[in-house]
Amino acid sequence: MTASNTAPTASTLPSTPAPQASTGRKRYARVLSIAGSDSGGGAGIQADLKTCSALGCYGMTAITAITVQNTLGVTGIHGIPLATVRDQIDAVVQDIGVDAVKIGMLATPEVVSVVADAIRRHQIKNVVLDPVMVATSGDRLIAPETAQVLVREIFPLASVITPNLDEAAMLLGRGIGGIDDLDAAVADLLGMGAPAVLLKGGHLPGDLVMDVLGRQGQAASDYLRLQSQRIATHNGHGTGCTLSSAIASFLAQGLALEQAVTEARRYILGAIAAGADVYTGHGHGPLNHGYAPRAQLIV
Repeated sequence: MTASNTAPTASTLPSTPAPQASTGRKRYARVLSIAGSDSGGGAGIQADLKTCSALGCYGMTAITAITVQNTLGVTGIHGIPLATVRDQIDAVVQDIGVDAVKIGMLATPEVVSVVADAIRRHQIKNVVLDPVMVATSGDRLIAPETAQVLVREIFPLASVITPNLDEAAMLLGRGIGGIDDLDAAVADLLGMGAPAVLLKGGHLPGDLVMDVLGRQGQAASDYLRLQSQRIATHNGHGTGCTLSSAIASFLAQGLALEQAVTEARRYILGAIAAGADVYTGHGHGPLNHGYAPRAQLIV
């Protein structure tokens, strides 16, 4: 048999989407990560797959960019052709099906539009958007003009967005100085069109970490506030990617949003604690994704 160097396009793949509802056949809880690749293995696609596996889900990927990075920082970002991004999503949805999606790094306005179109075309639900803009090392990961397109096209399609304080500040055009500012920031992010916002307060100083989850139509007094003791560690690389993919994993398993966020946060705190004193590389190391693996869920 002669091997072909021509990759199949979306048009050559099976055209009938896999059913999203139960057909009586056994299957796994399926999570698609649409994100960038981290050559160091601690964040991005790599962290998402590790998280999905650790939480008992079947992870799949549509790679949007290849980053050249390690624990010390990012030295290169190389975008994947737009048609290839689209075709990866189509291939997965048309054959395997998707129960939840995690969206990470979308570096250009064009790739944002491609992903938004795919979410709409396939009517994908349970979409977790981690608006990746800045790496743990401080390196900026997206073009400035991309943020506006992200807000316009992806925010309304997401079930929840999960910005950290730096990302929220970039989106809002103002700093967030303390815990007392979190509620107002959540309200303003909701005003930009996101159905729900999980604002992560880990970058604030102090021994306590506060995250706030708010939904459209809620009064600030009804927001879910999740507080924990800060864990001392030099290993914070990939925490945002891990949390968002954990939320997607629990949504794929049928949990409501508040419960999915609570369980995902419990998982990430355990993963941080389990890897707090481990050394991987010479900079910001990863957390321990596999500290308490679960058997793969069959539904």
